[in-house]
Amino acid sequence: MSGNEPARGQGLRYEADDHPPAALAAGLGLQLGLITVTVPILLPTAVMRIAGAAESHLAWAVFAAVAISGLTTALQAVRFGRIGGGHMLVMGSSSAFVGISVTAVAEGGPAMLATLVAISALLQLLVSARLPLFRRLLTPAVSGTVIMLLPVTVMPIAFDMLDDVPEGTPVQAAPVIALVTILTVLGISLKGAAGLRLWAPVAGVVVGTAVAALFGLYDGERVAAAAWIGIPSIEAPGFDLAFGPAFWTLLPAFLLTALICSIRAISSCVALQRVSWRNPDVVDFRAVQGTVTVDGIGNLLCGLAGTMPNTTYSLAAPLVEITGVGARAVGIATGAFFFIVAFLPKALALVLAIPGSVVGAYLIVLTAMLFLIGIGLVMQGGMDYRKGTIVGVSFWLGLGFHNDAIFPELVADFAGGIFSNGITTGGLTAILLTLVVDFARRGPSRMEAAFNPAALPRIREFLAAFAERSGWDQAMAQRLDAVGEEALLTLLGEDGDAEAGGRPRRLRLAASRDQNGATLEFVVAPLEGNLQERLALLGDQAEAAPLEQEISLRLLRHLASSVRHQQYHDLDIVTVEVKRKATGG
Repeated sequence: MSGNEPARGQGLRYEADDHPPAALAAGLGLQLGLITVTVPILLPTAVMRIAGAAESHLAWAVFAAVAISGLTTALQAVRFGRIGGGHMLVMGSSSAFVGISVTAVAEGGPAMLATLVAISALLQLLVSARLPLFRRLLTPAVSGTVIMLLPVTVMPIAFDMLDDVPEGTPVQAAPVIALVTILTVLGISLKGAAGLRLWAPVAGVVVGTAVAALFGLYDGERVAAAAWIGIPSIEAPGFDLAFGPAFWTLLPAFLLTALICSIRAISSCVALQRVSWRNPDVVDFRAVQGTVTVDGIGNLLCGLAGTMPNTTYSLAAPLVEITGVGARAVGIATGAFFFIVAFLPKALALVLAIPGSVVGAYLIVLTAMLFLIGIGLVMQGGMDYRKGTIVGVSFWLGLGFHNDAIFPELVADFAGGIFSNGITTGGLTAILLTLVVDFARRGPSRMEAAFNPAALPRIREFLAAFAERSGWDQAMAQRLDAVGEEALLTLLGEDGDAEAGGRPRRLRLAASRDQNGATLEFVVAPLEGNLQERLALLGDQAEAAPLEQEISLRLLRHLASSVRHQQYHDLDIVTVEVKRKATGG
């Protein structure tokens, strides 16, 4: 992306498509991997041990989880065709699945878990392929709420880790280690030079670990005893196709959690787009589709391996804010680190030996910044009482259920405790409230025509009838007529090409009324450029002689209060809002 950098992009040194020095990308990938690789190690370990799985399967489940996390993390960064988000999106085991995964293994063994995870993966692949159908749920309110709830689920773990020291350790050890780690990260991030700021996170971990070693809290014996290279025996359990009562009881919980994790993946991709570009005003929904696709592929692999499901993390977003590096090469390096570590027991031991106080302090800094990113997503497009109600109710319900403050006895026993997770409860609440608000609105008027200049008379007739039914005056009717014409001309492009891939394209136009005016939604086959981005760039081209197409763009920007362009692989959706003037009907 080009143009004048807004204030929020001034600290970004490398955008997603840039190529930073290999040493820098490897270093940042290493530190991102160091802080996140513990999740696909510890969560499968906890699930299998709590559920009573055999030690041989536990070792295989951990190996598979780390290896699949590495493969899918690299795949997210590469963006191969319709696969991958093209950003620094880290994959790893999902905490939202912990409760129901324990129940699945305890009641039906790893084979039942494998079956449920694989079916959930198919749902995620379906969501990716048909993402435009879910677009009314992909609002800043829903995405921002999910991102804001991520720290709610992580912070209690981070707080507990601050005091994670063996018995007999001096009482001042944990506070000193945590304080040194936090002050190192914050001090370098806030006061360090641009080059030094790149290494703030890893510096905090190194300094904190060094202080912990002075207190005798670094487990060097564990590292020394671990083998250099190793791979456990393959324990893939296959699928349980008996479909007994336990399967049907757990299936809705797995599908709902998979949907929530898909929204989490969407939110993570949007969050990374906002911090990985200097001009991040336009969301690339094709990248969002690719992100959810990798989520589904990763969970399909987890199902085949018989380990617990994966999800997309957002922890890279605050790392980009701190370091100013959003290049996807860092994601590739992180994935490579995960994959290599899976085959190196000594490396796994080296990471796991980092004291909990250090990891907890580092997570506190990252998740605090992640919460602010969520607030930024919520505030995107402004705030009104509807959005405020959705976000406020969803967030506090998620927080309450996660902390067992709301009907804990009922929640704990329902579907393996699925609603004890704040992301699941809050995300589902945001979805339901969004659907209620959308359902309460008056149904839109619709029309369909061939996508070519000959559609203009039908569009004018349709909008004139819509304005008359709405009781608006001639001024508003003329405004809608002009918006319809300029939007069509802009979408057709300079050459008026109405075909995509040699096939004729169709135009679907929906017009709905609200208290401020009208919303027009144009749905057509894929376009080459993003209309919303081109509108934003007009200000940078004010001194240049406008092309014919730019005239339509300028008129459209003048007539409409907002223009939003969502680009998917299968179609484009342009939403134009037209406000009534105070003297209008």
